[in-house]
Amino acid sequence: MSVQERKERERADRHRLIVSTARELAETQGWDAVTTRRLAERIEYSQPVLYSHFRGRNDIVGAVALEGFAELTTALRAAAREGTGGRGTAGALARAYTDFAARNPAVYDAMFTLDNGLPYADDATPPPLRDAFQALLGALADHAPPDRPDLFTETFWAALHGLATLTHTGRLPADRVADRLTLLVDRFIPHAR
Repeated sequence: MSVQERKERERADRHRLIVSTARELAETQGWDAVTTRRLAERIEYSQPVLYSHFRGRNDIVGAVALEGFAELTTALRAAAREGTGGRGTAGALARAYTDFAARNPAVYDAMFTLDNGLPYADDATPPPLRDAFQALLGALADHAPPDRPDLFTETFWAALHGLATLTHTGRLPADRVADRLTLLVDRFIPHAR
C-alpha cells in the first residue's frame, strides 16, 4: 500500500468516526450535544482535524442525514420485496418508514428537521435522497395516476413523514401507529373491487 493510499484510508476512517460519533451523541444526548468541541474530545482529534473534514456542524448533520437516507432506502427496498403486492406492499413500506423513524429519531431529525445543507428535489439532490424516493416510487407506481406517479409518491411520503414526526414529538399517541398506517394505505391504495 502506498503512502497516499494509507493517508486516504486513514482520512476515510476519521470521516466515518466523526459521523458515527456525532450520530451516537445525537441519539443518546440530542443534537444540542453535538458540537465540534465535544466531537473533537470524543474522537481524540483536534477541532482543526474536524474542520479538515467538515466546514461545521451542519455538514456533519448532512453526513448523518446521507447515512440515514441510505439506511432508509435499504429498509424500503426490503419492505417492497417482502410485500405481497398492492396494499400489502404499501403497508410494508409504511411500516418500514415509520419503524425507521422511531428507531432512529436523531438521524430522522438530521434527515428532515435540522439544517443539513442538502438540496432536496432539484438537480443537485444527492443520490441517497434520490434513491429513497425511487424506492417508494418504484413500489407505488402501479397505484399512482399514470400521469402523476411522482406527485402520488410525494404525497404518500409526506403523509408518512407527518405521522412519524407527530408520533415522535408525542402529538399523536404511539399506540395507534398501526391503525393510522392502515387508514393511510386504505386511502391511497383502494381495495380491489
